[in-house]
Amino acid sequence: MSATDYKFEGWGAFGPDSVEGNFKKFEYEPKTFQETDVDIQIMYCGVCGSDLHTASSGWGAADYPQVVGHELVGKAVRVGSKVTHIKVGDICGVGAQCDSCNDCHECNKQKENRCPQMVGTYGGKFKKGEAEGQKSYGGYANYNRSPGHFVVKIPEGLDPAMAAPMLCGGVTVYNPLVTNGAGPGVDVGVVGIGGLGHFALLFAKALGANVTAISHSERKKEDALKLGASNFIATHSGGDEDFKPHARSLDLIICTTNDPEMPLGGYLSLLRPDGRMVIVGAPEKNLPVLSPFQLIGGNVSLGGSMIGSPSLISEMLELAAKQKIHPWIQKRKLDEVNEVIPKMNKGDVRYRYVLVNEENGGQL
Repeated sequence: MSATDYKFEGWGAFGPDSVEGNFKKFEYEPKTFQETDVDIQIMYCGVCGSDLHTASSGWGAADYPQVVGHELVGKAVRVGSKVTHIKVGDICGVGAQCDSCNDCHECNKQKENRCPQMVGTYGGKFKKGEAEGQKSYGGYANYNRSPGHFVVKIPEGLDPAMAAPMLCGGVTVYNPLVTNGAGPGVDVGVVGIGGLGHFALLFAKALGANVTAISHSERKKEDALKLGASNFIATHSGGDEDFKPHARSLDLIICTTNDPEMPLGGYLSLLRPDGRMVIVGAPEKNLPVLSPFQLIGGNVSLGGSMIGSPSLISEMLELAAKQKIHPWIQKRKLDEVNEVIPKMNKGDVRYRYVLVNEENGGQL
């Protein structure tokens, strides 16, 4: 397929009100094609919370128009001559990152997601080569063009629609789980039973950890147990009385909530000495004030983690294929994006929307 056989068209956010159901379809020019690039005919794209934060300018003023979506999967239709791991016809995908410097300390350790020159799959600006200064466009579209280094092959036996939301949502929790030793004999807590949290439960269980779900009420307890949790903690008011019965019961906590009013001190009290809490949810406001004695007294640590490298994404996908991990997804037609986004914004999803491009072979 030549460069002139198809056009890039997608649903764009043109202002903060886009999340109210005002995405608009338009045609745009992708980055200049280089021999290190891959063009993907998009079949599926997961709807990530990051899409809403970006489209609404919640994380800062967006450079409109934005074609969001960084959990995209489809068929490779054009592959540069310098790309060796993907061939035309392969089912492949791109997560939240589409480029890096490929030469810094982190990139050389296959930790490209930590590169200071990271380029997001949408809303970023390429920083090198012929595409320097050009804008990146995401997956609410018919095609995507990305540097091949960040295009991963979807393993056989893994449903491409289920693989899509793993490319950001899945690896966002998989990374801190494996980095912090989640496995047999390790007690892992997951705060928040939503898009990210449900992935954390699935992957923590798959890695062999003992899993505790933590939520503000019992409303999602049944779901949490089905997703792999053995224990459930309801925090209710967020007061000390909710946490004391479970004090020092966990080795690792993955915090996926976006609630800026989270009972941070209470969560830390659940950790055993040397325990660690890792924040992967990203509230639009500052976190609650924390006394240093809440860290010092318990001998615990608080940190963060962001997405994962291409090699880690491939590792995660292989585990998902091998263990037949099935995220809870709801498929909707791509052209229904203006119905899906307001629902997602209200939290009306269990637990990840996946937009389906039927014209490109996606199946509802």
